[in-house]
Amino acid sequence: MNSFATAIEDLDWPNIRLQLDQEGFAVLAGFIDPFEPLKHGWNDTLSRLKEGFYPRLAQVSNQWNESLQLAYRYPRQLADFQVQCLAAGQQQELSRLTCLREEQYLALTQDAEGQYVFPFQLQAVLSSPGRDFTGGEFVLTEQRPRMQSRPMVVPLRPGDIAITATAHRPFKGSKGYYRVNIKRAISRVRSGERLGFSLSFHYGPQAHHD
Repeated sequence: MNSFATAIEDLDWPNIRLQLDQEGFAVLAGFIDPFEPLKHGWNDTLSRLKEGFYPRLAQVSNQWNESLQLAYRYPRQLADFQVQCLAAGQQQELSRLTCLREEQYLALTQDAEGQYVFPFQLQAVLSSPGRDFTGGEFVLTEQRPRMQSRPMVVPLRPGDIAITATAHRPFKGSKGYYRVNIKRAISRVRSGERLGFSLSFHYGPQAHHD
């Protein structure tokens, strides 16, 4: 049985939805044991988080698509969505553990390639800011048409999980909803070692090698 399932259902989803709509992210404080991937293995933790969060986030995703007048609707079950990804040639696992040491960083990026892109990702830090490392802040940037990019530092402590927009989110303007562009980054680690993970629900196109 997925041990995350009950905890996920007990979350305050109306409030999470409000935060996602307004900011493009929501932080779940102390949701996961930071040693979970070490205790049960990364693949097991990955699978249980995906299976637990997907149904709820698929509902929000479909509401976002409705706001943006997009016809596609995400299936209720993760397995059905994964079948669609694989059929479209998307076989590359995008979820990853990250280990950044002094002077390393993650440049602004998106996991947004392929026909099927799930609107949400999960982000977490597994080591302690200020004790195990300094720097290494998790950052989102939001670009609206004809406006400067808006940077957002997302505070994360060990065990927190941030639900973040993958690449776009709906924004309600004076003439209705339109898409704003989202990217993520991790700032330069000034000292120590920063462990964390990024979890994607969709697969990416298989890398081509010459």
